[in-house]
Amino acid sequence: MQVSVRFFTSLRELTGKREEKLEFSEEDVTVNKVLERLKERYGKPFVAYVYDKDGKVKGFLQFLINGRSASTLNGLETRLKNGDVLAIIPPVGGG
Repeated sequence: MQVSVRFFTSLRELTGKREEKLEFSEEDVTVNKVLERLKERYGKPFVAYVYDKDGKVKGFLQFLINGRSASTLNGLETRLKNGDVLAIIPPVGGG
């Protein structure tokens, strides 16, 4: 199974990529499993940006699956399908 992950702003700088394709041998892949894989791949800088001191995903991040907010689905436990695109969106600043 393959899932594409799109990175924006700080995460794009941290990973050095706009998008990354991840392969999973299992079919039961959730947003959380994708984050675990990214945590392994990018280590402490990724963990510091995405997780709070209690190990929970920071509330300011949004996760879009094929353009739909994971919060309107099953949150971090939303199951992904082969070919899905997961976008990790940080807060947008402006003025």
